[in-house]
Amino acid sequence: MPAVSQRHRKTLVAVAAVVALATTAAPAAQASVRDTSVRDTSVRDISVAHYVALGDSYTAGPGIPDETDANCGRSDRNYPTLTAAAIAVPALGDVSCAGATTAHMTSSQGTAPPQLDALRPTTDLVTLGIGGNDINVSGIIARCVLLGKLNPSGSPCKASYTIAGIDQLDQRLKTTAAKIDTVLQDIRRRSPNARVLVVGYPVIMPDDGSNCYATVPIARGDAPWLRDVEKRLNTMLAGRAAANGAGFVDTYTGSIGHDLCKPIGVRWMEPMEGVDSAGLHPNAAGHQAMATSVVNAINRTLA
Repeated sequence: MPAVSQRHRKTLVAVAAVVALATTAAPAAQASVRDTSVRDTSVRDISVAHYVALGDSYTAGPGIPDETDANCGRSDRNYPTLTAAAIAVPALGDVSCAGATTAHMTSSQGTAPPQLDALRPTTDLVTLGIGGNDINVSGIIARCVLLGKLNPSGSPCKASYTIAGIDQLDQRLKTTAAKIDTVLQDIRRRSPNARVLVVGYPVIMPDDGSNCYATVPIARGDAPWLRDVEKRLNTMLAGRAAANGAGFVDTYTGSIGHDLCKPIGVRWMEPMEGVDSAGLHPNAAGHQAMATSVVNAINRTLA
């Protein structure tokens, strides 16, 4: 990451973040209460003039009211909006869009223009949450659900992606890694002085490898495998961030215990029949937690 400029040091904005949603079980009604705070009680000195948020649906926040862009499923309670509010950014360019891949960084997505077009030479903060659609996570989960219904006690999904003992998703991850490199290099070219943070994906399935078949019919043996697929994706993203001089925001570790198998008020990831967001996506509490992780990562770049 480039050194923080004297301009940033001189124009510090003190941010007093407030205590947010408790992470223990809460009544169902509490989950729907609008809370745009960031879970942190410390005071930070952060100065950002122009923040651009790039990414897919895990950044956009589909299904979380209120949507500011129905075509992209972009919510006014997603983590970019919460982050911008927490650090008092005067200009936020949130161009995240559900369904986006790395290709949509430089090409249009329906009526949405290429996301990198939002960058300026003066942009000083960029978050990038992308890669899940490149390896087709939604298609992987859909296949696992289908096969789980046929063989709930086995590992049918893992077996379907394994040929001659080789996991076929490895090649998808390698191909996506090269695309992430290209995107990060393009960001640096367009916004050379920006702090760039690659944002990982929060926990989906239980981290202990268990499943909740009645909620999402993933086979017993496929649950830990699917968990590891996500971990491998995050590991790849962290590696590409480091290789390209960007930071990495770990949203997985802090979300352990808040997976889609947990009840309303505890979970930060919605099951297939989403209540507080689109199914299999972070809900409002999940985006609050992700915003906290992003703010803390920004703080570390100032240390």
